[in-house]
Amino acid sequence: MEIRRLVILSLFISISAVLSNIKIFSTIALDSMPAFLAAMLISPIAGAIVGAVGHLLSSFTSGFPLTVPMHVLIAFQMFCIVWLFGVLYKRSKDVIAISVAILLNGPIATFLSGILIGYIDETVTVIGFFKLMVLPLTLVSAVNIIIAYIIQRVMNRARFQV
Repeated sequence: MEIRRLVILSLFISISAVLSNIKIFSTIALDSMPAFLAAMLISPIAGAIVGAVGHLLSSFTSGFPLTVPMHVLIAFQMFCIVWLFGVLYKRSKDVIAISVAILLNGPIATFLSGILIGYIDETVTVIGFFKLMVLPLTLVSAVNIIIAYIIQRVMNRARFQV
């Protein structure tokens, strides 16, 4: 990776670190906005890296409430979701990429995380976790993705190249 791209990737991770302190609910924060922006401006893999690291930073600042192994698995989910968003964004219409990312990062990721948490902590049910987390996770996911999309549009209009 060339030095310029490495520095820009570090900048996106730094922005994610700052935004990971803006908590909306539990570990749900604005940390993924730079990941979705990086997926659009740099590459899907760059965005995926920012997404995974951003989730770990957000979880760290909350004290890893779901355990470290669980948050590592969620970081892997974020890696996959942001990567897929970046691929879809590069190949399809904006609306499709945004819709799929919100669906994956909201209800689907919540359900998968609920299953994993159910294995770790038998007192937590998948349905209970899903009911508690699906709305805030989906809403904050939509906010992160839409803000990233708006910033990307402004940067493209200003002909700002990353």
